[in-house]
Amino acid sequence: MRAAGERARRFGVYGCQHGHIGIFIDEMLALGHQFIGIHDKEPGAVADAMREKYGVPLFDTPDPLAAAEVIGCAGVNAEKIDAIEWCAERGIPVMVDKPAVTTREGLNRLERILEEGKTTVGMLLTERYRPSVYALKRSIEQGVFGDIVSIGMRKPHRLSPERRPAWFFDKERCGGIIVDLFIHDFDLLRWLTGREVVGVRSRMIKRILPEHPGFWDVAVAEAELDQGVIAQLYADWHTPASSWTWGDGRIFVVGTEGTAELRLEGEPGVSTEDLLITVAGTHGYRRETNVPPPSGIVADFLTAAFEGTDAGITHRDILIASEWTIVADERAEKSDYICTRNA
Repeated sequence: MRAAGERARRFGVYGCQHGHIGIFIDEMLALGHQFIGIHDKEPGAVADAMREKYGVPLFDTPDPLAAAEVIGCAGVNAEKIDAIEWCAERGIPVMVDKPAVTTREGLNRLERILEEGKTTVGMLLTERYRPSVYALKRSIEQGVFGDIVSIGMRKPHRLSPERRPAWFFDKERCGGIIVDLFIHDFDLLRWLTGREVVGVRSRMIKRILPEHPGFWDVAVAEAELDQGVIAQLYADWHTPASSWTWGDGRIFVVGTEGTAELRLEGEPGVSTEDLLITVAGTHGYRRETNVPPPSGIVADFLTAAFEGTDAGITHRDILIASEWTIVADERAEKSDYICTRNA
């Protein structure tokens, strides 16, 4: 439901290449706003599915979207910055799926847009809004684990290459595994701890798909935060097709007075819901209650866009998370085991 006194707004989608855009659409509709249509210059299965599901037109050009008051974007990763610039020229708030940018040049363009202040940009960094992650943040803020020593984040993913568009395997258009997947993690590191990243080193591995030489399937990074917190980040594209989930993601927190493990996709045989498990203070192994955040990611974005507040994910949050992701990608050492094996 919309807040009291808030009127319904027209919204559209500029770029529809990933199903994540459904998060934006569904929350906008739940808030009572009006979906006017979709534009994608390379429409495929996702755009067709969204057009049919929501009964809206698929426009050949973005021109009809100029009538929108809010835009969502889940286009080709490297081209999202074009959609952001299009919206900024018209003063239309825009929320993009992650990542917002894929290169240093794209990051510089985004920074210029935000400095000009002609529009509000949001990003679907949805991990902040998971009740289990929100509960973990509250526990950290309350000092349950003492001073934080380290954080580990594991994000394995199912690839299903037959369902992926061609651009996904193109490093120039997609950004690659670090840019595409670690953006969530760099955002969460800052949000969970309230501390800034001060350094990072990283590596990418290639073991599969020789027909796509720019596609790397395993990535690791070690980040250092101020006050001596160490973070280990891991992602891959190797979740088996038979898995109960698209990816058995986990977050590990170690503090001077306790530990936490967050099983983001549950545990087969125990629960399919997120499981937050802590050992801290005087209590042993305990399953914590997940805590829904006070508002949704799109609702916070709209508040920031139309009320001028810093609700939810700020421009600074987006820039810093994006920059460290780009830095990790730029610095990554690479090991191509397909080439080694075939040498």
